[in-house]
Amino acid sequence: MPHYKVAIIGAGPAGYFTAQALQNARGEGLSFSIDMFERLPTMWGLVRSGVAPDHPKIKTVAKVFEKIASDPNFRLFGNVEIGKDLDIEEICPRYDAVVMCTGSSLGNKLGIVGEDLPGSLSAAEFVPWYNGHPDYVNVAVPLDGDTAVIIGAGNVAMDCARMLALDPTELDATDTAEHALAAFHASNIRKVFIAGRRGPEHAAFTSPELRELPKLEHTDVIIDVAAVHDAHERAFAAGEVEKHVAANLEAWRLIAEHPRAGRERSMEFHFLSAPKEIKGNGKVEEVVFGINEIKEGKVIDTGKTYSIKTNLVISAIGYHADHIKGISVRDGKVENDQGRVLGTNIYTVGWAKRGPSGVIGTNKSDASDVVKLLIEDLNPEPKNGGDITVVIPQSTTIIDQAGWTKINEAEIAAGVASGKPRVKEVDIAKLISLAE
Repeated sequence: MPHYKVAIIGAGPAGYFTAQALQNARGEGLSFSIDMFERLPTMWGLVRSGVAPDHPKIKTVAKVFEKIASDPNFRLFGNVEIGKDLDIEEICPRYDAVVMCTGSSLGNKLGIVGEDLPGSLSAAEFVPWYNGHPDYVNVAVPLDGDTAVIIGAGNVAMDCARMLALDPTELDATDTAEHALAAFHASNIRKVFIAGRRGPEHAAFTSPELRELPKLEHTDVIIDVAAVHDAHERAFAAGEVEKHVAANLEAWRLIAEHPRAGRERSMEFHFLSAPKEIKGNGKVEEVVFGINEIKEGKVIDTGKTYSIKTNLVISAIGYHADHIKGISVRDGKVENDQGRVLGTNIYTVGWAKRGPSGVIGTNKSDASDVVKLLIEDLNPEPKNGGDITVVIPQSTTIIDQAGWTKINEAEIAAGVASGKPRVKEVDIAKLISLAE
């Protein structure tokens, strides 16, 4: 049986599902040694640093990742950064294939005046801040005002809004980062607005997310009944309505008709609202929105505006891939054709390949498709390019699977005392010491 070596760059869902697809290829008479590289000492990517803490069920997929990592032909190289500790040019000759699963970590820009003022953040900063990503611990999140504005109409925007609108006691039993939890408890924010450029029928929220909202114990969720009615009329007037759109419209109706309890905290949706400008003297103080309308299926600027006073604006309008030395990135993605990075033995899976779309499980089918192409491209004779460990600098402290297991177990143990799934360590040096 031919035995090949594959390097996977990135220890998030795309990386682990790629490893799983390679392991499943044994039934086709092939076997693989897999080396997974991750620049952080912690694994699981967005399952750890992206999924909202109040959605713990989604994180149970980590058990699948750990089973994948238990294979004897799997090696983990955590705390090893590509482009710093290792170059792509050093990796490629030593493997039959290299798969980039590096995701999309940078937030898209609004492109409006004032978005660089203090108090204007991207979800790409806010989400990892409350999830304990070591790179984002010191992000300044002003919570001294009573109002926050979220710009975007997808599940990430919803997560950001919910984290700000919940009573912090609802987060006490979650794995919210300790520094963020303390900040939420001290927060003065009581009103959270979510603004979308188009109508409710176009929003990218998923219906399960929407159906959860009326169940919030301490937060009134508000959307104008007329806005939902108009969205329903527009959607059904255009002909056959897609299943997910119909489900969303029904969820919007339930939200609109749900009686308000007059709670101190609220989350309010404003659709047909396009951000025009963020105003402030040295910091965010106000957001100006243009009012849109829909004519013949097109979003039209009416020329009218309204504004919201706020100290905090979070844009959640998509992500794009960061530059990686030796890899061509175009239009926010690793340049590829169906997962093949042309002219190389490099492939890509996940957000790095297709952009920030789909849910965690989408990466499983994506990985399977790309691995089929990878296998088609394999040479009959496997390479024998030598072991990668000889070129990793001796000064680099590698976190292997045993080390990551120690970190994981230490965090879980720290959580037991306080009734949490885990207490995340956010300091790189302390994480490395936990792995020893």
